[in-house]
Amino acid sequence: MKNKREEDDMGSEESGSVLKRQRVDEQSSASGIGNPLVPYNDVDDEDEDFERGKTINGVGVEGSNTQVVAAENGEDEEEEEDVYGQGDSLERRKSQFEPREDCPYLDTVNRQVLDFDFEKFCSVSLSNLNVYACLVCGKYYQGRGKKSHAYTHSLEAGHHVYINLRTEKVYCLPDGYEIIDPSLDDIRHVLNPRFTRDQVGQIDKNRQWSRALDGSDYLPGMVGLNNIKETDFVNVTIQSLMRVTPLRNFFLIPENYQHCKSPLVQRFGELMRKIWHARNFKGQVSPHEFLQAVMKVSKKRFRIGQQSDPVEFMAWLLNTLHANLRTSKKNNSIIYECFQGELEVIKESPNKAITEKKQNADDQNSDQRITDGGTKHDIFTETSGMQFLMLGLDLPPPPLFKDVMEKNIIPQVPLFNILKKFDGDTVTEVVRPRVARMKYRVTRLPRYLILHMQRFKKNNFFIEKNPTLGNPGH
Repeated sequence: MKNKREEDDMGSEESGSVLKRQRVDEQSSASGIGNPLVPYNDVDDEDEDFERGKTINGVGVEGSNTQVVAAENGEDEEEEEDVYGQGDSLERRKSQFEPREDCPYLDTVNRQVLDFDFEKFCSVSLSNLNVYACLVCGKYYQGRGKKSHAYTHSLEAGHHVYINLRTEKVYCLPDGYEIIDPSLDDIRHVLNPRFTRDQVGQIDKNRQWSRALDGSDYLPGMVGLNNIKETDFVNVTIQSLMRVTPLRNFFLIPENYQHCKSPLVQRFGELMRKIWHARNFKGQVSPHEFLQAVMKVSKKRFRIGQQSDPVEFMAWLLNTLHANLRTSKKNNSIIYECFQGELEVIKESPNKAITEKKQNADDQNSDQRITDGGTKHDIFTETSGMQFLMLGLDLPPPPLFKDVMEKNIIPQVPLFNILKKFDGDTVTEVVRPRVARMKYRVTRLPRYLILHMQRFKKNNFFIEKNPTLGNPGH
């Protein structure tokens, strides 16, 4: 029984395999692929693949590629037509941007309205990047592209001549070409005054007056400064520093301080060059950019609209300029070369201070030497050296009573009497920080000595002014 069943199973398996082979043959013949049981022929398949690649990658794909390239070229051509206009080629468009010397709008330039003393900000976007000045109305606008404010202004107002405030190049908008004309050099000189070393050396010998556009005459270096709003304390400081010859010669040449990135130094140099420039359009200069730099660097300690002490401002200005101009290796600058001097200070204080000095002996400077008073053991004497940029003079108190004519007397005191404070023998009593007797002696005079008198004193009720005049004598 078992043998019969096994034979029946084997027969059924053979018949099933035959049926499967027949089905596969029928499917392969119907699809046209061929009998999969036929041995694999490498050569025929490679030839078929090669021919198939020809048919696939040949006509159809090449045609599609050519169509894509043509479409892309068509898009580029359409873009060129949109940008440059119909009938204009790229070479013709480039030729329009070449510099020209025959601009028809040069006669529209109005030098009367040009003022480069203010900050270089766009009047619309308030940006300081890529700013142009309209030479017709004097306003500042940003950029010169088709969507820029300068381009829009040229179309709306019909003003076509603009100068780049950084590169000093002049362009015609909306055409966009650069204007090359020597008649615009005077505007470039007013925008950025420049001096050669020979001109700086001969500047003191030149006594020739210059004439502004309004017909007024002015002497270079003796021009007025606009009082913007309670900024007279800045103007008097600048006018006094303008007369210092080494300082003036240093700042008239920008190469001397081109390594310094401080806005205060750069604006101070620009203001110095504008004051001494002989080709200005006006007989006065506005220190607006310099004041903006002062407000930024001083963190609004000195600002427009608030009155300040000129002595305090000069001390801050000299120290800040020195800190920005000094090099890392040498603690020296043009400020110290002009104004720095040395003093010997002798301080006599009561014996009570000796114990405090002994406790703080580690905090004392190495250049100070402490000596005992000798015979007077209740006096402590300390001698030290110090450097100075300015010397303060003490004025005698004003008289309390009026004269016979019922007017206040304005006393005068010789300047040499006030300077006796620094002869090394005159004693000056101080109360703060502690009671002491001070003696001052000038050991080294600077090239330029700055003296200031403290006229204003604040009491419990108001600020009192001392009207005493210092007479320099003959």
